[in-house]
Formats: sequence, structure tokens, C-alpha cells
Amino acid sequence: MRTSSYLNYAASINNLQTRQNELTDAQQRLTSGLRVLRASDDPTAAARAERARALIQRSESTQRAVDASRTSMTLTESALADGGELIQQARELVVAAGNASYSDAERADVANQIAAIRKQLMSVANRSDGSGGYVFSGQGAGRPPFLERPGGVDYVGTGGAVRVASEEPLPLTLDGGEVWLSSPSGNGIFETRNVDSTNAWIDAGRVTAPDKITGASYTISFSNSGGSTTYSITRSDGVDTGIANQPFVSGQAIEVDGMAVNITGTPADGDDFELAPASDDLSVFDALDRVVSELKTPLRTGAQVTQTVQNGLRDLDGAADHLQSARAMTGEVLNRIDAVDGRLDDLKLFGESTRSDAEDLDMVQAISDFQNQQTGYQAALQTYSTMQRMSLFDYIKT
Repeated sequence: MRTSSYLNYAASINNLQTRQNELTDAQQRLTSGLRVLRASDDPTAAARAERARALIQRSESTQRAVDASRTSMTLTESALADGGELIQQARELVVAAGNASYSDAERADVANQIAAIRKQLMSVANRSDGSGGYVFSGQGAGRPPFLERPGGVDYVGTGGAVRVASEEPLPLTLDGGEVWLSSPSGNGIFETRNVDSTNAWIDAGRVTAPDKITGASYTISFSNSGGSTTYSITRSDGVDTGIANQPFVSGQAIEVDGMAVNITGTPADGDDFELAPASDDLSVFDALDRVVSELKTPLRTGAQVTQTVQNGLRDLDGAADHLQSARAMTGEVLNRIDAVDGRLDDLKLFGESTRSDAEDLDMVQAISDFQNQQTGYQAALQTYSTMQRMSLFDYIKT
């Protein structure tokens, strides 16, 4: 094999360039902390790292949506708590209004206080979410969702609820109409009504036998004959109840088809009371308006005032329970959000671990490799320097 100076020089330069490239790559890896700088370094690892980054990005996007839901539901829960507290304050005033020693002026003063609470409750129902929307706007509205009208409060939002656009179907708003205007009337099963009696009142009633509830309406009619008071009960669908001309005792339970009510006082001849199926259309604002209007009416009998108090307490308790149910649902959503946070943290941790395993550098091994390559590069430099000083002509001359 023929050997020339050019061949030795070329081999030394190639070795030197190879060593320099390897040293540069090792230095870049140490600087970046990555084992895979380009897909060509390790196509399989690069693909794994890319999938892991996509998982992390999806998790971060979902996290932003979850955070938005958390903020909205926290505001909603706070608003419902404020609403429940205001209803409790109104309830205490209604109880106070039943004081038999109060004059019409004093009851009117209580009514004014209840009216002020109602205004505060309206502000709570129209509370802003701080970003141009409203907490109880349903599927969105650019204006307050509740509007005062001559006939009462109307819901002008869009029914339903907005949910975040993510893998987790979490709500951003609640349907305000369902929360504030759709409480169950009466005791939730049936509603008692004083049709025209001014000397007696009826309580909210209770269910004694759920399996006997018919869903029909009933009328309790009173008659006075010979100094005694009796009552009869008829059904709206014409079915005979079998209850006619029964002796009346004030405060004693009257039962029919699984329902029991107490009527107290001295019903007059021809006085009627009704039992009707409950409906989910009780507005907390209408309930307060009725109480305010009746408490401001002068010259009412004690029985009429008591009936106002009974009806007001019944309706406010129903509205408070409904708000509490909405608040409990909101709390359940916040619990779900906490659970989702945990899952997202686990997903991001898994993604980071997968990406790190695929492309991150083992720094201890990398530093050792870098030192070895640096030593090799220095040896190549010395070899090239020696080759530069050598020539075949030096041997020919000798």
C-alpha cells in the first residue's frame, strides 16, 4: 500500500472534523439538557416526546377551562349564599309581623323592611360575573337576566346553562329562571289556599300517606247550622270523598286521601279552603311581594294577618330550600372541579415524565461522554500537529 503525505493529512483532518462535530453535539446536548435535539437523532424517542407534549398541551387547555368554571361557580355559590341569608332575614321579619300587638303602622314598617330586602335579593339575582356576563344568565345575555315589570319579575335571560368547551362538561352559568322563579309551591306536594275566610286560617299541611295522594284538587267547605260548624270535602274530578257534614274542631287535623291540614279559628258559613297539587312555579320575588302587599293592607283581622304569616313562611321556606339545593349542586360542581384538577395534574405529570424519558439527557453520563470526546479531540489535534511537521522528503534527503 502506497503512503503519501497528502493521505496522512487528509486522514488527520477527517478525524479532527469528526471529533469536533461530536464535541459540538455533546456541548449542545449539555447546554440544552436534551438527548434528542433533532428527530433524526432518535425518531422513535422524538415521536414519543411529541405525543407527550400534545398530551400536556391538551391538559393545560382543559385546566384553563376548569379554572374558568371554578371562578364562575365560586361566584355563583357566593351569590346563592347571600340570597339564602337575605331570605332568612325576610323570614324573621315575617315572623315578627305576626305579633298580635302590632298596629297597622308597625306592620307597614315591617313590610317596608321586607321590600328593602327584596331589592337586595334582586341585585343578587342580577349579579355580574366580572367579565361582562351575569352569574344567572343561563346560556348568555348581554343584559341583567331579571327585569322588573308591572306583573312581577320576569326572567329575560336564555334558559339552560353554558358549559366549558373541554373534555370535562363543567358549567359556567346557572339557569336563573330555574333557581329564582321555579321553587315548588305549597309544601312541595300540595298547596293550601284560604279562599275567602276572614276568621280562620289554614296551615301548609303535610302528607300522611304518600300512596294515597291522587293529584286532584279539593275544596273544604264550611257551614253553620244550629250553632255548630261542620265541613264537607269535595274533589275537583267529582269523585266522592265520603267526607260530609263533619263536626269542626279548631286546630284539629282534617285528613283526606293521604293529606292532613289544620284549620284554626272560627270559619263562617260558606267559607272555603282549597288543596291543590303543588307546582314548580313559585317566584321568591312574588312571594315577598304578596307578603309586603298584605302587611301594608290596613284593618285586617287577626286571622287574616296570621294567614299572611303562614303563607309567607311556607313560601319563603320553599324558596330557601330551593336555593339551598342549587347551592348544594354548585358545591358538588366545585368538588368535581377539585377531582378534575387532580386528574389533570396526574396527566401533566405523566406527560412530563414520558417526554423526559424520551428526550432528556442523563447529565452524569453526558458530562463523562463530553470529557472523553474532549480528550479525543485534543488527541486528534496533537496528531494533526505532528503530521504537519512530517514529510517523505525528510526521509529521502537522509
